[in-house]
Amino acid sequence: MTDIPQELKYTKSHEWVRVEDDGSLTIGITDHAQGLLGDMVFVELPDLGDEFEAEQDCAVVESVKAASDIYCPIEGEVIAINEELEEAPEQINVNAYHEGWLFRIQPLKENNFDDLMSPEDYAELVESESH
Repeated sequence: MTDIPQELKYTKSHEWVRVEDDGSLTIGITDHAQGLLGDMVFVELPDLGDEFEAEQDCAVVESVKAASDIYCPIEGEVIAINEELEEAPEQINVNAYHEGWLFRIQPLKENNFDDLMSPEDYAELVESESH
């Protein structure tokens, strides 16, 4: 069974989003996505200060099976990246929701966090894709 933490929001393209205490958003790929991709071998992260529209591709993760674009769930400016992934991309496989986070953004407009998928909706999506 795929791990789907209840405190996060999700996207149809399998990113997770966590609201931090300062209002910034931490983003990564879900446990389901890393399981489908397999062993991570390379991560290309955005640069600090980059600004992205919602649903714009902003990063790439590569596994032994495939490369996959990562999409910014909400319009924002990159304020932090997980530099440890450059040396150890396998952290995404080990713990996609903690050490495997990709980057953090500061939302540029009204935070449409509530428009993202709930854990229940994401679980339904994962279930529907596996049939």
